[in-house]
Amino acid sequence: MPDLSRHDLAALARDAGLTVTGVTTPEPFDGDREYIADHIQRGHTGGMDWFTTQRAAESADPRTLHTTVQSIVSVGVPFWAGRHEPPDDGVLRGRIARYAWGRDYHRVLRRRMERLVESIETAVGRPVEARTLADTARAFDRAIARRSGAGWTGKNSMVIVPGHGSWVMLGELYLDIDLVPDLPLNRNCGRCAICIDRCPTGAIIEPYRIDAPRCISYLTIEERGPIDRALRPLTGDWVFGCDVCQEVCPYTQAAQPVDDADFAPATVENVFPSLELLATMDHDTYVAHFAGTAVTRAKRRGLARNAAVALGNSSNARAEPILVDMLAGHDEPLARGHAAWGLARLLGANACPVLERHQRTELDAYVRDEIHFALAEMLA
Repeated sequence: MPDLSRHDLAALARDAGLTVTGVTTPEPFDGDREYIADHIQRGHTGGMDWFTTQRAAESADPRTLHTTVQSIVSVGVPFWAGRHEPPDDGVLRGRIARYAWGRDYHRVLRRRMERLVESIETAVGRPVEARTLADTARAFDRAIARRSGAGWTGKNSMVIVPGHGSWVMLGELYLDIDLVPDLPLNRNCGRCAICIDRCPTGAIIEPYRIDAPRCISYLTIEERGPIDRALRPLTGDWVFGCDVCQEVCPYTQAAQPVDDADFAPATVENVFPSLELLATMDHDTYVAHFAGTAVTRAKRRGLARNAAVALGNSSNARAEPILVDMLAGHDEPLARGHAAWGLARLLGANACPVLERHQRTELDAYVRDEIHFALAEMLA
């Protein structure tokens, strides 16, 4: 059976559309397991009940995911496509995190990794027992990338890849092939702490540690219920994810633009969506704009909730009728409740008449509670 050299593996990966590669062994990630157990114990994964110490312990041993694994290949696809600004068209717009502009990265990576596995099988002359993972199945994506030398960890906990910064989608191939492992990169952030200083919600509580319940990405995507009222003013116009800690990073600012059709947005709505669109869209409109992208993870109701917060944060009078209509008629109580907050945020005491009117007619207990809170805040 022919050997597969590191050079050949990199070439096959590039042919499959995977620019970044690194190889490591399937030895357990004991240090990461201990870190995550401590992270959970401190409460920094609050709201993610599925993220347990038992799950972390299983994930730390690659053989629990693929019993015949002999090598793990970390792969990545850079997706920085240059700077984009919202159009000057008079439309109130939110912002979507860059990784979600194009096609769902889970599908893109899996498809490309499957092509790579086929090429590896041809190169070694036999079927390969492989498992391809992309942010799924509990794999330690970032730990694998770090140990394989594909990148190193910044203080914002993101993997930084030379030449691309943290604008890289990560995936893993678990293979029953014994490959020569790469060495980790000897890199670090030095004294730089700009990502910590500039995080809007203070979610980077110390170098390399994120308090998930404070992170805008968690709040706008993973949080299924109401967004913490104290954090709503800090989320700005983000309606899906957040890129701030990556945008301010000097390494990431030096990334070279790439042209990849899979990560190119179909329309401006996939980059800077109209807040009115998010606030009013029905299911069919939601599917028409966002099907096949990672944005669907937030669900229609989550996007409407996020739009209400962004409208409240906009300081723009044109947001008022949109929020009034949301409060009066949105089919999701979660959206109506956040519209009440948004009106109070936008108008201050001038929102009292409309809030009081809806307080008398609203049937949902949660929405009434949001209205009551908004009125109480203004009276205080």
